Order: sequence, then C-alpha cells, then structure tokens
Amino acid sequence: MRAWVPTILRSLLLLVLIAFLVSPESFEPLLKPLVQPNAPAIYNQGSLLSLTLLHLRTVFIATLAATIIAVFLAILVTRPFGAEFLALSRSLVNIGQTFPPVAVLALAVPAVGFGEKPTLIALFLYGLLPIFENTLTALTNLPRSVMEAARGSGMTPFQRLIQVELPLSLPVIVAGIRLSVVISLATATIGSTVAAKTLGEVIIAGLQSNNLAFVLQGGLIVGALAVLIYDGLSAIEAMIARRTGAA
Repeated sequence: MRAWVPTILRSLLLLVLIAFLVSPESFEPLLKPLVQPNAPAIYNQGSLLSLTLLHLRTVFIATLAATIIAVFLAILVTRPFGAEFLALSRSLVNIGQTFPPVAVLALAVPAVGFGEKPTLIALFLYGLLPIFENTLTALTNLPRSVMEAARGSGMTPFQRLIQVELPLSLPVIVAGIRLSVVISLATATIGSTVAAKTLGEVIIAGLQSNNLAFVLQGGLIVGALAVLIYDGLSAIEAMIARRTGAA
C-alpha cells in the first residue's frame, strides 16, 4: 500500500494543477485571504493556461537544442579523432554556469531583441552542462566486455555507437536531461523581464502590485510542473534502465 502513496499524491497534484489552470476562479475563496480588500485574488492580466503552455514550450525548445548539442559534443570528444577537443567542449558548456541567466539575457537582448529569443539563449546555455557531463560519463564508463564483444562481432564504429553505446548510455543521458529541464523550468520565469511569455509574468505582476496571491500562483504552478516532469522523466529513466539491463 505504501508503494502506491507517491503515485496517488502525484496524480492528485496533476488533477489539482489541471483544475486550477482550466478553472482558476474556482480556487478564489482559498486565495482571497492573501490579498488586500478589492484586489483580485486570481491573476487577471492573461490566461494562466496559456502562460503555462508558453512556458513549457520555451523550456522544451531550449532543452531540445541543448540536448542535441551536448550529446553531439560528448560523442565527438569520446571518439579518437575528437579527444583533443574535450577541454574546449567543457569550456563551452560551462559558459551557462559561469554567467548568471540575468547576465545572459542582458547581453542577448541587444543582439536578438526582446521576447522569447533571449530567454531561449539563456536556457540553452544553462542546460548544456548537466546533459554533456552525463553523456560523457555514460559513454566513457560502458562495460568493457560489451564493447569488446561488439568489436569482435565485426561492428563498425558507427554501428557500435548507434546500436550499443547510445542505448546503454540512454538512462544516464535522460538523468542529465531531467536535471536540465528542472533547472530551466525555474530559470524561465526570469524571461518575463525581457517580455517573454512565461509564468514569470504572474510573479512579477504580484511583486509590482504587492499581491501575494499572484506570486503564490506563479510559484506553485512552476513548482508543480517541476515535480511532475521530474517524476515523469525519472519513470522513463527507470524503464529504459530496466530494458537495457534485460537486454
């Protein structure tokens, strides 16, 4: 019975989140005590559902781009012809961690303008490191016996990469993607400071009007999304690990 408790709680969280996004006015009595008299308890400057979907879209695009580049770099530096680029690749993927996202936004706005583009750049740079390091770790710690068997069977280097190395590395790669997504979900809120459509709009509106209910709504939606996506990717990672182990 205890094993089902986390699943039940996650399901309840998902249902509450969907209900709030579809019909936020139903939750007004719960949030009304947090606001001043005559102040709105539910965010009324846009659709929470629309902002949530746009927030998720921004995170998805940035994470997809970061995954493609980070995995490519990790594959490159683990090949004999690309090993000398390891230090350079590490320097590149560390850029996002060296500069705070706010600084990246400030530098990107003059180049690409306001809106979603500077936010995508910041999230892309910020998401490279965990995916790169996890992919690199996975590719350099594959079972030696499996790799020798693949070579002995006559597989070409490309065949070993596609049919052996990447499938065995996939659980660890997904773990890096999971970490990158959770970081990006929270970081994306600052995109609203440069006119990107994210849930940061709700939080900023609450801070500007001293409306605690707005701040709470934006923060809780982002938090709920992070928990649900983290758990979902963890389940996918575990499923892939079981299949890989069985294979």
